[in-house]
Amino acid sequence: MKAQKQTHNIPPVFDENSRILILGSFPSVKSRESRFFYGHPQNRFWKVLARLFDEEIPKETAQKKQLLISHNIAVWEVIESCTIAGSSDTSITDVRANDLSVIIKAADIRAIFCNGSKSFELYNKYAANNTGIKADKLPSTSPANAAYSLDKLCDEWKKILKYI
Repeated sequence: MKAQKQTHNIPPVFDENSRILILGSFPSVKSRESRFFYGHPQNRFWKVLARLFDEEIPKETAQKKQLLISHNIAVWEVIESCTIAGSSDTSITDVRANDLSVIIKAADIRAIFCNGSKSFELYNKYAANNTGIKADKLPSTSPANAAYSLDKLCDEWKKILKYI
């Protein structure tokens, strides 16, 4: 697939009660099509959060937003625009970062978590100096991260609970 310039088309989810910020790298093709985070049906992000909070797995965008807001979670991506081939994080070039201060100024963000190695790398390169907050890297919920079962992901992601 040919790399193309893409601009992020999904607004962040947060409110003044958000306590943690979870960052991805850049929305997948499926997420860009659905205009919401973690839109690929095989991505385990929503399954992990639902299990951590003992809730039903949200299906609709409104349900997903409610799950986040009700548990004081903000979600966005590190990248505002980039050149990318499909959904491949390894192909990302020509990065322009999102201005995370929009969330940090509006909410009492106590911790930032990166969903996977690429978002962690990009956060540290493009955003950490601006936020002044050290991020914690969590294993990716992407279907490409086959090394982690759902149980293992949930075990690792439990660390977000102490900040909420």
